[in-house]
Amino acid sequence: MNSIPEFAELLAATTKSAVHLEMRDAYYSNPRFEAWQDGGRVDWDDRASWWRPFHQDIANAVDRGVTIRRARIISEPVTDYIRWEHYQTRANLEAGEHVRWLPRSQAWDLLVPGSDLWIFDGRLMRAHHFSGDGEWISKELCDDPAVVDQHAAAFERIWERAVPHDQYEVK
Repeated sequence: MNSIPEFAELLAATTKSAVHLEMRDAYYSNPRFEAWQDGGRVDWDDRASWWRPFHQDIANAVDRGVTIRRARIISEPVTDYIRWEHYQTRANLEAGEHVRWLPRSQAWDLLVPGSDLWIFDGRLMRAHHFSGDGEWISKELCDDPAVVDQHAAAFERIWERAVPHDQYEVK
């Protein structure tokens, strides 16, 4: 595939499901994360201050009947970045996502993909590539049914074992 559509375009074309797998303990620099490190907290009553176009894209898809699940494989004790992600996951939940956490120590016997990814309707996968320090490198799209099915099966095994967000306590 030559051109890779933006996430919003892929999600807008999704009719049934989207799953997202995240496996890094830290990602690229983020001003919201840095503000949180400095003691800044979200005013959850002021939705305009934290609601982003991404959240609206998720909410629009959920309103169309799309189920969106996000699983995060994490190391424990967690990094500050994961502690912040756990804190700000409320925004994902309010947009309509289902989020689960799987400690890496509980995933040791699972075969997991080599990259973070999204799978749309079980037929199209977008893999995300990051540098060692979490900086964004590239993305690629795959519609090979055998490859997408392998990754979808891996996601399902991770999802089954992962802890729902409201039951996971950061350590």
